[in-house]
Amino acid sequence: MIEAIIGGLGILFIVLFLIILFAGLKIVNEYERGVKFTLGMHSGSMFPGLRFVFPIIQTWKRVDLRTKVVDVPEQDCITKDNVTVNVNAVIYYMVKNADKSILEVEDFSYATNQLAQTTMRDVVGEASLDQLLSKREVVSKRIQQLLDRDTDPWGIKVESVELKHIELPEKMKRVMAKQAEAEREKRAIIIKAAGEVTAADNMAKAATQLAKTPGALHLRTLHSINDLSSDKSNTKIYAIPAEILRLAQRLGK
Repeated sequence: MIEAIIGGLGILFIVLFLIILFAGLKIVNEYERGVKFTLGMHSGSMFPGLRFVFPIIQTWKRVDLRTKVVDVPEQDCITKDNVTVNVNAVIYYMVKNADKSILEVEDFSYATNQLAQTTMRDVVGEASLDQLLSKREVVSKRIQQLLDRDTDPWGIKVESVELKHIELPEKMKRVMAKQAEAEREKRAIIIKAAGEVTAADNMAKAATQLAKTPGALHLRTLHSINDLSSDKSNTKIYAIPAEILRLAQRLGK
């Protein structure tokens, strides 16, 4: 009887041991790390491979080390020159220290997202609207530097921040459109004026050259009359050479 009881207990212990063994076996993937706790105290990290966690006594947290992409919700920001804009961004970050990401902050993903929102509003508030639109890379880099500094105690590495979209108020859009149109008209007037100056300069040079060359002006007049003869219009304009006018003036004296 006693032998049967001992045999039954032995089988029970073996079954319990196998249950504990299989329940405690954990697989950690290559891109993951495990943070182990023994009786509530941090007792080390678990690296990739087959690992054992003693049930009840020990617990563990799985941490993904791959780069994460977080879409920061749209934020209403006020620029340095008091223009309200709607900005959203994308953050790329990864966990560099699995132990810190669990021990130093409750939810590192949520905390990083919230910190990104406040940091983005602060950085946008330091820039004017023109700087925000023309130097988007500089603003993004500034947000990334501040985020990386503030999340470093959590074991987080912020790799980059990209501003996705900057939405302007409708009134500001109309003002900017008018400004762009005025700028285009300004450039057109400047180009036209420059062309007229060049043309006038060339005409002055041509007139000077014709005046210095005997008979050149007469030949130019004949050439102009030849051009007019091919014109089908009813109105004809004939130019009298200056030499003929000077001759008539001398004869009149």
